[in-house]
Amino acid sequence: MNTPAERHAFLIGLCEILCPWPSRYRIAKEQWDEIIQEFHYYMAGRVLGFFTLVALVILGVKALD
Repeated sequence: MNTPAERHAFLIGLCEILCPWPSRYRIAKEQWDEIIQEFHYYMAGRVLGFFTLVALVILGVKALD
């Protein structure tokens, strides 16, 4: 992740998964164009977000036991 566009796409993907509630705003077309150019970073962020969310749920369940 050498450019801000790559980091931005990654973080948007990550945050879309980690935040369980719907967003309050829509992503502007210019931002979506940037994400589409770096789609693999966006998807990597979503995958990492999913695994992080699963790990947090597992840790939460184990903490209750």
